[in-house]
Amino acid sequence: MIRTLVVRAGTALAGAIVATLALAAPAAAHGADAPAGTDYRTEVTAVTPARPGLTVRAVEAGARLELTNTGDRPVEVIGYSGEPYLRVGPDGVYENRRSPATYLNRTLAGDTRIPAEADPAAPPDWRRVDGSTTVRWHDQRALWRESAPPPQVRAAPDREHRVRDWTVPLRVDAQVVEVRGTLDWVPPPDAYTWWVATTLGLLAVGALGLLRAASAPGARALAAVGVLLVAGGGAAVAYAVGRELDAGADGVGGLLTGLLGGQVWPLLTGLGAIAAGVYALARRPAADFAVALAGACLALFAGVANAAVFARSVAPLPWPATTGRILVAAALATGAGALAAGTLRLHATSRSARSAAVDHGVVVGNERG
Repeated sequence: MIRTLVVRAGTALAGAIVATLALAAPAAAHGADAPAGTDYRTEVTAVTPARPGLTVRAVEAGARLELTNTGDRPVEVIGYSGEPYLRVGPDGVYENRRSPATYLNRTLAGDTRIPAEADPAAPPDWRRVDGSTTVRWHDQRALWRESAPPPQVRAAPDREHRVRDWTVPLRVDAQVVEVRGTLDWVPPPDAYTWWVATTLGLLAVGALGLLRAASAPGARALAAVGVLLVAGGGAAVAYAVGRELDAGADGVGGLLTGLLGGQVWPLLTGLGAIAAGVYALARRPAADFAVALAGACLALFAGVANAAVFARSVAPLPWPATTGRILVAAALATGAGALAAGTLRLHATSRSARSAAVDHGVVVGNERG
């Protein structure tokens, strides 16, 4: 029975990984390349002159700018050569197919091939891409795209530096409007400290599986693992929600759409961990298996998948980066620890069953003899 459960768990986990990779491919092709973390902080400081209904902010840890225009006049975003690039107004969002920025800004790296028909000097060729009044785009003026850090950062990487002040021009009718902001280098944290803390946490949770399952301490240990798994699942859900809020999710509907799109696996594994924790607290049959499987998924999809935040100073969250690291560490430690605890309990139960079977065979043999 134990072997069957393990095989099923492995099959389910492998299927989840394959599904994740399959879903990730088309998402990446559509430019969904939000970073898991960065050491460059992009901030919008002003829109000058201010206009009613016009707001601009940085989203996705600064990887994109988001412009919302609820006014009655369309707003144009100006491209890198002074050409109209985007237009946002009451009739929706349009992009100029003649603008090189239309193609360069499709990825964070800016490596999309520019077609021959792209000509910043040509009259705009507008194409409607969305019916809303909000647009998000990568803008190279607000990013540091070089692989090597700026010279001042290389000289003193442990200090915060202003890399540059940036400006993105807009146009409303004949009026020029400027979006102004800053790009700063923020020294990364010590990832070693976070990995050590996470490892100690998972070892502590996993050690609960060493207590004999059939004993009273073993029952209390299973309950403790259940409580911790609920906490870890809650941390995973909170991190997924934070990522969508930072990506610009608007309202409950926008948040749910984002969660079921880009954050579906962290969300499902977080909810699954909560359910498995409650299952363990109720001491249901096969609780050890449920704890181990939920822990493995939690550690993989909500922990390892977001572990880059341990080494990055800016997290893709609307909260301090330290909060994000705590959430990821909690998901990873409780997930991996629950996997270890559940596996140890399953192994001990299997060994006890084999021992009981051998003892039973000896007794039957003696009675026959």
